Amino acid sequence: MKVIGLTGGIGSGKSTVSTFLKELGAEVCDLDKTGHEILKKNGDAYQQVLSAFGDTILDDEKEIDRGKLGKIVFNNPQALKKLNSITHPAIDRKIEHCIEQAKEQGVKVMVMEAAAMLEAGRAWQADEVWVVTAPEDAMIHRIKDRPGYDEEVARSRIRSQMSNGERLKKADIVIENDGTAKDLKKKVKAAWLRLKKRM
Repeated sequence: MKVIGLTGGIGSGKSTVSTFLKELGAEVCDLDKTGHEILKKNGDAYQQVLSAFGDTILDDEKEIDRGKLGKIVFNNPQALKKLNSITHPAIDRKIEHCIEQAKEQGVKVMVMEAAAMLEAGRAWQADEVWVVTAPEDAMIHRIKDRPGYDEEVARSRIRSQMSNGERLKKADIVIENDGTAKDLKKKVKAAWLRLKKRM
């Protein structure tokens, strides 16, 4: 089984690429979604995160408010490091489970979709790293369509992440999302066919 680590900056179109890969026959494990699940009340990291950051991060339902937590860790490297030391091991366990399940089911290609895979130093978990890039203006345009994001917030989110240049140094495959959805689909299909040949 081939494990692909699919990553890219916010608004790059990474989730669209993962949807196309799923259509082509890959099994997709969305680690950003997993990151949300482990913070839920019954999640693996809930209690530890609550102990580390206090109950000011809770909403009215006693769930962790990711917006409140984000404000604490966003511009504070120490707080972010503390959060990562709690969440990464929990996510790693989920990854192992995803991979084991896929192997048992005879899956040929497993895609691990994760925005911060490279920042978290988790590239070793994949056989190949695929990076989705897009022009900054296009990324901002996409991010602004999300609830609670304006241009200023979009730009600060992009700046807080690893730069495309840094990502490209660690990429095995680069998919440039600089055209239409149809163009992107063609690029993904071409990359998939090349992957099949390598296998």
